Amino acid sequence: MNRDFMNRDFSIVAATVLGTAVLGAGWVAISATQPSLAMLPQTPVLIAQNSGLARQLQGKPVVVNVHADWCPACKTVAPVLSKLQQQYRGKANFVSFDVTDRGSTQSAQNQAKQLGLNSFFQSNKSQTGLVAIVDPATGQVLQQFRGNGNLKDYQTALQQAIKQVR
Repeated sequence: MNRDFMNRDFSIVAATVLGTAVLGAGWVAISATQPSLAMLPQTPVLIAQNSGLARQLQGKPVVVNVHADWCPACKTVAPVLSKLQQQYRGKANFVSFDVTDRGSTQSAQNQAKQLGLNSFFQSNKSQTGLVAIVDPATGQVLQQFRGNGNLKDYQTALQQAIKQVR
């Protein structure tokens, strides 16, 4: 067997075991000391087709949350998102996709289609506890978190997004 092939396979297994994954052009590292935070690469990811999101979402960053009643990470994120909604009222749009069961997932899918977030929803509907901050004009994910209960992380990301979206 080819030695380079074996080394590549070993690297993939080692990365998986150590909690590190390759995503596109960037790396995601889930730290053992901070397992609730997983920030994805800064490389913008296009989530909306054509010119961006629905008209009602334009002009402000969009905070998209994928959650389910049975998800422990979602319970960590919920109070943080509630505070963010109060703090950033009028400065950001908040969209929540409930994927608790078939009925709520179908409703969320319909909502995603109406808002121009169908591609995002299809790619992330199984990623409960996910919060993404999206540029509505381009449909690019500016920042993404999973199971993060740290309010300051979101505040920092939203402040940057507000400056960028203007």
